[in-house]
Amino acid sequence: MAVSDFEAALDSTDEVDLSTTGRVSGRLTSRPVWFVREDGRLFLLPVTGTRSQWYRNLLKTPAIRLAAGGSQFAADAAVVTEPGTVEHIVELFRAKYGAEEIAKYYQYPDVAVEVSLRA
Repeated sequence: MAVSDFEAALDSTDEVDLSTTGRVSGRLTSRPVWFVREDGRLFLLPVTGTRSQWYRNLLKTPAIRLAAGGSQFAADAAVVTEPGTVEHIVELFRAKYGAEEIAKYYQYPDVAVEVSLRA
């Protein structure tokens, strides 16, 4: 499916299904996650930061799959660790989902994940 189809599906949802490969088991596991977009990129925040299991999985295998509204997108994820950039991404999450919700769910925003939506 084309990137444009996936991006259109993102327009009508607040979360995507993220699939990562288990770093020990090698099995594909999925979970719903919130996301934001900016300049052709999609950003994810691990709820427990660097301690999140899905984050640890993608450190070993950066190939991920995202699904939304019947559309899927496969890409390699890139880790974002620079504090100023992570804070900018957290601000994007606050603007989209509300500061109170982000404070409640994302108590350890020490890292983010970037996925390019550009071909």
